[in-house]
Amino acid sequence: QVHLEESGGGLVQAGGSLRLSCAAFGSIFSINAMGWYRQAPGKQRELVAAITSDGGTNYADSVKGRFTIYRGSAKNTVYLQMNTLKPEDTAVYYCKREPGSDSLYTYWGQGTQVTVSS
Repeated sequence: QVHLEESGGGLVQAGGSLRLSCAAFGSIFSINAMGWYRQAPGKQRELVAAITSDGGTNYADSVKGRFTIYRGSAKNTVYLQMNTLKPEDTAVYYCKREPGSDSLYTYWGQGTQVTVSS
């Protein structure tokens, strides 16, 4: 079993920054691909940023140049640095861990609220 813990959400003014953290606990024996998703009220959950097991990254067009996903030194932690935040970034942000050599399952965190005021 794997448990993901997210932190770092909050309320920020437009133009501000936040850093989200996602730490994986439990039966962790490999570096798996991970990602950040978000879901705004009335909308579908969408990919924000992802990082592969070997460090490759990809971003939603709406956040390119503003958000950065990276791993911590412990490798079981992933961060999302969010700069120049906009009101349309307001959503619940979820961390996801993909299947890998240590697990056949996908895991999700509980979500953390990000609210950007105009």
